[in-house]
Amino acid sequence: PPGPADAGCERVTAPASSLDLVDVTDAEAAPAATTTDPVYVTKTSFTDIATGSGTPITTSKQDVQLGITLLDGATGQTVLSAPTRVVQVSVLEQTFPTIEKILDCARPGSRIVSAIPAKDLNPDLVSQIGLSEEQAAVVVIDVNTVFLPAANGVPQYVDGSNIPTVVLAPDGTPGIIVPDAVAPKDLIIKTLKKGDGEKLTADSTPRVNYTGVLWNTGEVFDSTWEKGSPATLSLDGVVPGFQKALEGQTVGSQVLAVIPPEQAYGDTASGSVPANSTLVFVIDILGIDTSDDATTATQ
Repeated sequence: PPGPADAGCERVTAPASSLDLVDVTDAEAAPAATTTDPVYVTKTSFTDIATGSGTPITTSKQDVQLGITLLDGATGQTVLSAPTRVVQVSVLEQTFPTIEKILDCARPGSRIVSAIPAKDLNPDLVSQIGLSEEQAAVVVIDVNTVFLPAANGVPQYVDGSNIPTVVLAPDGTPGIIVPDAVAPKDLIIKTLKKGDGEKLTADSTPRVNYTGVLWNTGEVFDSTWEKGSPATLSLDGVVPGFQKALEGQTVGSQVLAVIPPEQAYGDTASGSVPANSTLVFVIDILGIDTSDDATTATQ
């Protein structure tokens, strides 16, 4: 069931009678569809043939795993059948400019049938399909996984002395203020927000947003927020302190980790991290990436 964080997301569809001409059948990797007659619409139209539950799509900055099948609305021929992979909604908008509207408030498990007129599609795609300007494309979308835009768990009371302070921007980007003190010798892990999603195990491939700063200078040395896209990590591919910070945590949680050098990069410099550095990370757990290309990422 949807949690309090997304209770306000009400799904509104934009149906059209011509969507009834689309017949969708189940297929292993992506939905298969056919049309009985040419499908014409004057504006982007969509309806749900299955509705899901869980995290809704609320922003084009969100990552999703979708199965997409694209038909030529005039001939009913399948032009494209794309297997599930992780993609940001804003990237899909480059091909399907109205897709944010189609996906708004859709949840995992949804199957959406949409018809998009040529004028609402990327011109390159229109010429690739060979659509004329009064024709439409039929797009069937299976919403498989929706990743959170940022940690949405319940804020926790954090105690202890010399703990870095985390300040969040409206979109969730963390700023980290390191205390003017000697770096702690031991690994410190604090749950800042407690999510109610799936629990991470040693084998999990979580999708996360994180920012890392150096204790000594407070400087950011790595941030997915700055790169504009979350990362999928494999817990055996990150430094030990980062792994310990994540294992056993739940999706939706935000975790603060202060990692001493021996649980990070030790006495070797790594990229912009000097030797013997204590690292401070704030990590948002956005979901678990189950796509085929959930690569063994290293941190």
